[in-house]
Amino acid sequence: MASDAPGEGPTEPRGYWFSQLTRYHWFVLTVAALGWLFDTMDQQLFTLARAPAMAELLATEEGPASPEDTSFYGGLATAIFLIGWATGGLGFGVLGDRIGRARTMIWTILIYSACTGLSALSVGFWDFAFYRFLTGLGVGGEFAVGVALVAEVMPDRARPYALGLLQALSAVGNVSAALINMGLGVMESGGGLESLQVGDQPVQAWRLMFVVGTVPALLALIIRRKLKEPERWQATHDTSKRLGSYADLFSDPQLRRNAIVGLIMAFSGVVGLWGIGFFSYDVFRKVFTAQFEEAGLSPDEVAESVAIWISMTSILQNIGGFFGILAFSWITPFIGRRKAFAFAFVAAMLSTIMVFGLMDDRYQIFWMIPLMGFCQLALFGGYAIYFPELFPTRLRSTGTSFCYNVGRFVAAVGPFTFGYLSGVVFADMGETPDSPMRYAGVTMCAIFLLGLAVLPFAPETKDQPLPE
Repeated sequence: MASDAPGEGPTEPRGYWFSQLTRYHWFVLTVAALGWLFDTMDQQLFTLARAPAMAELLATEEGPASPEDTSFYGGLATAIFLIGWATGGLGFGVLGDRIGRARTMIWTILIYSACTGLSALSVGFWDFAFYRFLTGLGVGGEFAVGVALVAEVMPDRARPYALGLLQALSAVGNVSAALINMGLGVMESGGGLESLQVGDQPVQAWRLMFVVGTVPALLALIIRRKLKEPERWQATHDTSKRLGSYADLFSDPQLRRNAIVGLIMAFSGVVGLWGIGFFSYDVFRKVFTAQFEEAGLSPDEVAESVAIWISMTSILQNIGGFFGILAFSWITPFIGRRKAFAFAFVAAMLSTIMVFGLMDDRYQIFWMIPLMGFCQLALFGGYAIYFPELFPTRLRSTGTSFCYNVGRFVAAVGPFTFGYLSGVVFADMGETPDSPMRYAGVTMCAIFLLGLAVLPFAPETKDQPLPE
């Protein structure tokens, strides 16, 4: 395929996959990766801030919020965020096909950055949930246009590796959020935030985390100045064919089948990560707190230690995820997309059951958590590689967004279900405060079997060019 860099001709495949890439290829990959990296940083800031935010926002004059309320409303806030994610993905996916990948990316980055900052101003649960919904609009739109942009610019041989690298770098965004959480948590427990006050109340660390989430807006300036639309999209845009149409997507039997299969695959992985995996922090928070209290630490020392260990857990999970995503991109050119997904779904289920069922000491996070992150997030590397290969250029952003984001509409029941199971169904079961969450997590791991079951209906795209 011809290079998208102005004035450069085609490059013949030889050597390593990256030997084909021009400076412009690297620029596009860098910009798209940064957009998704900051996107995931904002997502993870919410995940890490969820429990303390619920504790503050649900507290009343009569006393602090109950653990059951914190768990239930934390799941509800996550579900609302995922609904916003799905809504934004559907809308911006269509815009990505109609007005261009680069232009749409600017809007998505501005929205998720600004609304993450607004979350810091929340005074109660419902305005917090509203800001999370708005943030989700931008978060959901960024992925589809980013992967469509990279898929269309990259040479065919380099495409799965480049998309895998883009998705793997999202783990850097998650690790950045964990480091921010760790630093602010230590400052808060040590009294370093007491000088920051609104009225007569000190500013909590979770609010400052959301303020940091506004930084990605600066990336939009770079995109506006330097990034060009892919040649594939420009060629399609100049034809009479309709772009970004859900009616066209579902009027074609093969594209309709691809969209439904992709949706179910994404639903399985999204519930597994957002409805189970990311709730592991709330489980471990209870484990860490109990162990530090048993060790005789003061309340301030317990709070500081828990903040450090929760952040460390997030870092380890995302380090594992980084290598899991890369592993998927490395093996799928050899064994194919469907076999790689099959391995990933089974591994994700078994590793998640192991963590929720067996982890009872904080030192186990050093091997259990990276393993779970490796297996769960490997699936998301597959989504970035596979979904753009299922749809033609004029419907690529629309189709990719449908798979990845309509799955989130349905997957929004995952966090809600986790909160309901742990806060209601299993609330009185077990001998420790974390037992209800453990039962909920193990029960919900059956969702990975759904992704495995639909794979026979998924087309194999290994060694095939992008459909025009």
